[in-house]
Amino acid sequence: MNRHRLASELKRIFPPERLLTGNLERRMYSYDSSFLARFRNYTPDAVVLPRSTEEVAATVKLAARHGIPVIPRGAGSGETCGCLAVRGGIVVDLSSWDAIEEVDVANMQVFVRPGVVHYRLNEYLAAYGLFFPPDPGSTRMCTIGGMVANNSSGLRAVKYGTTEQYVLGLEVVLPDGQVITTGGVNCKALKNVSGLNLSKLFVGSEGILGIITRIRLRVWPRPKARGIAMAVFADLEEAPAAVLDVYRSGILPSGIEILDSSAIRAINMYNPEINLPDAEAILLFEVDGNPAGVEWEGQKIVEVVGKRAISVEWATNPGRMAELWRGRSVVAVAAARLRPDGSRIFAGEDISVPLNKVTEALRRIKELGRQYGVAVVNYGHIGDGNIHTAPVINLENPDEVERANKLADAIHRLAIELGGSTTGEHGVGAVRNQYALDEHGAAVNTMRLIKKALDPANIMNPGKLLPPEGGAGGA
Repeated sequence: MNRHRLASELKRIFPPERLLTGNLERRMYSYDSSFLARFRNYTPDAVVLPRSTEEVAATVKLAARHGIPVIPRGAGSGETCGCLAVRGGIVVDLSSWDAIEEVDVANMQVFVRPGVVHYRLNEYLAAYGLFFPPDPGSTRMCTIGGMVANNSSGLRAVKYGTTEQYVLGLEVVLPDGQVITTGGVNCKALKNVSGLNLSKLFVGSEGILGIITRIRLRVWPRPKARGIAMAVFADLEEAPAAVLDVYRSGILPSGIEILDSSAIRAINMYNPEINLPDAEAILLFEVDGNPAGVEWEGQKIVEVVGKRAISVEWATNPGRMAELWRGRSVVAVAAARLRPDGSRIFAGEDISVPLNKVTEALRRIKELGRQYGVAVVNYGHIGDGNIHTAPVINLENPDEVERANKLADAIHRLAIELGGSTTGEHGVGAVRNQYALDEHGAAVNTMRLIKKALDPANIMNPGKLLPPEGGAGGA
């Protein structure tokens, strides 16, 4: 079906203000934050902005009749081309469908549509003394639908885990346009083991099995107190060891973040007022809970970590906590300051390794940076082994671009070699699906069978998550 006829068909479903077919409008949906998207043209044939399950189902049925790819999209804050039309088709922009439909306080759950922004949801829940614990760095942009599709987590996954642990049920439009509800049609129970757990199947499926249109989330009581400890290390090896010491002492912080020497240097160049100590590594431990428990755990962390660190500071004052957290909050943008003509790119940026391999991973990533002549900044969620690497290059230099791609490939393969994963929380999309066989082996065949059973025509977000079958023209 050509673009003009497709637009004509979609006009039967959407009013003009929620159907985008102009060249500039479609071009605006041809990118996300990924490095790969800078060098490809992934312009969709049309963009629709649904506000009801019926509109989504009608769009998918139209696409299924004509074999047109359908690509769900949230805020577009992803880093893997996951929401891009790599084979053309219809982008379904869910970001404006952002209703918080019900907060069921008595049953500790909330019902939302996919476009609700994470930060806004927690602002809304605060009035009820509740919160949704996963805490991605993109909280002010990312949508709940995108978080579910990618099984996002973030800074506090050490204690609170990932999004999948909070999904009680989903409304999903399948690739043939059928609408199902997982987790029980009218269920409001927190525990439910009846039937196959289809909610788990769709969480993290990155839109290749269907479009999530309604989400039932478990929410938790909001902690009454928080505290932060900042520990400074002269030796990088001591930082991961200190994390294990804290765990062995019986304490589970809500978050544990690391900044290595490259990140510390970049932050101080970006904003000298932050003035982090010159060191091999800095760890930030966040503790939350009741006030007495937070204070006890904070003092215990100071005692345990102080045996390895050259200094440790504990704070519960909100102003001082904000100051201690300030460096970590800007590191993603500060990375580019390592060189005046540099830009931070998102490539090889999200590996996850076993806790006892974190030190080796950080050392070897630095070696790889030197090998390929690419400056790198390392930071991330050391409490669960999730390392964020920020290569910094001159995007106008083709040789640097090529070396950066080789570096990203080497980092991904390093993660697999160390018994980890190519992605801890950002997802696979079109930039990491080439590693699926190395990472999952024969299990990939089972993933393909599930995909074919639900989407035999392969219209739902094709070219993502699964490796190509028989080359680039496959999955």
